[in-house]
Formats: sequence, structure tokens, C-alpha cells
Amino acid sequence: MAVEQEKISDVIIIGGGLGGTAAALAAAKAGMRVILTEETDWLGGQLTSQAVPPDEHRWIEQSGSTASYREFRSRVRDYYKRNYPLTEKARNNPILNPGNGWVSRLAHEPKVALAVLHEMLAPYVNTGRIEVLYHTLPVDADTEDDLVTGVTVQHLPSGALTRLRGAYYLDATECGDLLPLARVEHVSGAESRQETGEPHALDEADPLDMQSITHVAAVDYVADGDFTIPRPRDYDYWRQYVPSFSQYPILSWFASDADDTSKLKQFTMFPNNQGVVSLWDYRRIVDPAIWAEPLNDGEVTLLNWALNDYYAGPLIGVPLEERERHLEGARQLTLSLVYWLQTEAPRLDGGQGYPGVRLRGDVLGTEDGLAKAPYIRESRRIRGLYTVAEQDVSKELRGEHGPKRYEDSVGVGSYHLDLHPTTVSQRTFYIPNHPYEIPLGSLIPVRVKNLLPACKNISMTQIANGCYRLHPTEWNIGEAAGTLAAYAVTQQLEPAAVRASADHLRAYQEQLIRSGVQLHWTDEELGE
Repeated sequence: MAVEQEKISDVIIIGGGLGGTAAALAAAKAGMRVILTEETDWLGGQLTSQAVPPDEHRWIEQSGSTASYREFRSRVRDYYKRNYPLTEKARNNPILNPGNGWVSRLAHEPKVALAVLHEMLAPYVNTGRIEVLYHTLPVDADTEDDLVTGVTVQHLPSGALTRLRGAYYLDATECGDLLPLARVEHVSGAESRQETGEPHALDEADPLDMQSITHVAAVDYVADGDFTIPRPRDYDYWRQYVPSFSQYPILSWFASDADDTSKLKQFTMFPNNQGVVSLWDYRRIVDPAIWAEPLNDGEVTLLNWALNDYYAGPLIGVPLEERERHLEGARQLTLSLVYWLQTEAPRLDGGQGYPGVRLRGDVLGTEDGLAKAPYIRESRRIRGLYTVAEQDVSKELRGEHGPKRYEDSVGVGSYHLDLHPTTVSQRTFYIPNHPYEIPLGSLIPVRVKNLLPACKNISMTQIANGCYRLHPTEWNIGEAAGTLAAYAVTQQLEPAAVRASADHLRAYQEQLIRSGVQLHWTDEELGE
């Protein structure tokens, strides 16, 4: 492997998604020099290149996340108020929801999230403390004993190889791609009940049984228009495909009920007075009702629905050819959804199809109207000093003990334990759970000393991933990992030793607190 150049920094972060971006920001604030790689040309992952508005909890406006994450949210609202012609009501709304989508208190355009992230990183990028390498993927790693000594990355357009060297390496890739390259002990897919003791685990482990991915699309609707796309290659297949948990095709208005996944619920396209839940305003990110003057043809929404959850096969643990087939399969499913909406989707008035549905590539920075990258819900996960499991979060299993608290907590989060249909068993469930904390032990590999997970790849089971995978938690994990790397460099101490020492653990946690990281939920916050 002919490496053309070498770059050296304090902290090497592979993956520029939400966790990687937060990790870079935290490490740079702590005085570290950082190299950050990103597969696409947009930092921000879920919020930007994957086009997923923030999934959050009910406390998010005041607590339950890091201060820097809430700063991001505040900056998004400020961006709209500074740059958009808002109505007086919208401009004076302290909790403005730009798209008024009901999935989130802050449904907004991916390009706005990207602009805000660039603003937050600007002092460090502009002064060279953070160097970002776009269109770049890891292809190899050098190790010696229990240390990573270098990571080789490839610039996709040119094919050029660069070796990155640093004191610490953070894996913030969407699939945990650095873990096998660096020979870090890890797990993927579904664990067995015998291994984890989780009631919802499989009888036998299956590393290929992973949560579905979704390739999001952006669309608007022009009532008298016709923007019907060519019939997608796989449309006939998806039009007839019936999931194992349903009696209806995946392209139908029937999907699992989030409140009880053993039942199906009926949906429809637009808001109505017939009592049927609409999906149009579910992930709506542009709502002209907040504008004082018209800017375009109307509302924009994101297609990230049960109808385009792709669970025909995994991306991890399969040959590259099969991975590429599944990536294209997810694209084909979303294009098939668009075509179905345009031509066959039943309307409440008895008609069929909405030909005015129009793909909006300009919203996502693409030509075809689909996101730059698919939304990947599940990664490889390290084997760590502590593994978060269903027993740590489930209300039923915790019983009278309530939310679990960790002495080594590095943050908090909250989200429903929402497991999307998986690629082999097609399991899907929605488990009532407590708000949770993030134990430091889940960020420390059992053996490798200078690699840390920085997103959805901490030591947790597939089931626990169902609630730890969302935006505020991924940001918090990245911020904790970036801060930990900086602390370890400064103190010349390995992360495991930080956790093992009461004094160093306290000092590290105090550094997190000074940065605005909330370590524990309070009784007042958890009171019903």
C-alpha cells in the first residue's frame, strides 16, 4: 500500500458524523490538535448528510443534553431569525420549530445544520487546530501490542493514501469501520439471551441481524404539478413485498404502531379531519407559515418512514459486493416509495396517487433528491469495560429501582427503546424505558489502550442501541470521547487508568461539568 504522505496530530477522529464533529469540537476546545475525516463533503451525519431531524426527549429545551448540543439548537433557531423573513410571531418564539414537524421540536433544513456546525467549528478550523479531510475513508491501521500506531486513509476522488498518526484515535464512523482495521474486540448484530440475559434478545446470537437503514429523500408538493419519476428498477419487487410482521405490502399506509409493535396502524399522506395520522407533517422541515413573504412553492418534508425502512440485508459483516447491493437496494426502496406516492398511493378522497410530489435535491445537496448517505441505525460496537443492556434502561426490568445511575457517568440521554425491523428476524419493538446515563466504562475497550468509540459504537447491546443511537446521545458520546482523549494526553494516562482512579475520574468528570456536560438526571427532572 503506497502511502503518499503522513500527517501527525494529537487526536485522529475517523468519521465526521454527529459524534465525530462533537468529539473534534471538544478535543480542540481542550487544546488538542485534531485531524477529522469525513466520507462525504458534509460534516454532521444524522443532521446533515443523512437528513434526519433531531429525535429528542421532552426535557431537551432545558436539560438532558450537553450545553454545546443545546448551543447548537439555539444557533439553529438564531440562524432562521437572522436570515429568514419570519413573521413577528415566529421571530419572537423562543422555541421556534422551523418546519413544525411533529417528530421533533426542532425540525429544520440539513443545510442550516451544516452552516451552524461550520460556525461552531470555525475558530478551530480557521486557525488550523482542526483539519478536516473530506471524501476520505479508513482503509488500514497499524497496531503494536495493544496500541494503534497509525491509520491509513484514502481520498476517494484521487485514490491518494495518507497515514495519520496521533496519540489517540477515535472511531466515529457510521458502521464502526475502524474497529476491525485496528483489531479492536467488537460485536455486531444481535446478541443471544444466554449472553446478555435480556428478555428481548434472540435465543441464538446472529451478527448479521441488524436494524434497518433508511435512505432519506426530500420532497415538496405542487398540487397541480406532475413530477412523476421514471419507474424505478425494483418497483415491482417492493410493490409486492410484504414484511413478516404485516399482512400489507411495505408500500402501503399500514405500518407497525409505535405504542404496540404487535399491532398495525393506518396512516395517510396529508393532515385531515378524518382522524387518520398524516405522515407529511411528521418530518416536515420547511413550513411557509412562519415566513412573512413567500420564498418557494411550499412545504418540504423528509421521507424517513416505515415505508422505506430497508431490512433486506446488512451492511456489516458481508462482502463488499453484497454491501453495495444493499446500499443500492435502500436507494431503490426510497425511489419506489416516491413513485408509489406519485402514482398509486390511496387518497382519502378515493383517488390514487399524488403526481405533484417532487424530489428536492437542492435541499439535500444532491442531484437526485436523496440524502448524500443512508441513515444507519446500528454500528459495530466495542467490547468494553462495561456493557449497557436492556436491564439498564427498561422500566419493567428496573422496577422500583428507577433509572440506573453510574458513578462513572459521562452524560445523560433519553429516548424510547425503539428497535426498527432487523435484517434477519425482522424483530421490531418499542420498550418503555427510563432516561439513562452513559457510563465511562462503555467507552473504554477491553484491550486496546488508545482507541475510543465516539458515536453509536460504544459497548452496548443491540437492544440498548435502540435508545442510545439518537442525536443528543451521539453528540454527548462524541463530546465525552474527545474530552477523554484530551485528558489522557494531558495527564499521560490511559483511559482505563482514568476510570480506575477515583481522583482522575473525578477530575475528568469535573472537566466535563465545566464544559456543560450533565452527568446525572435529577429527581426533579425525573418526577412525573
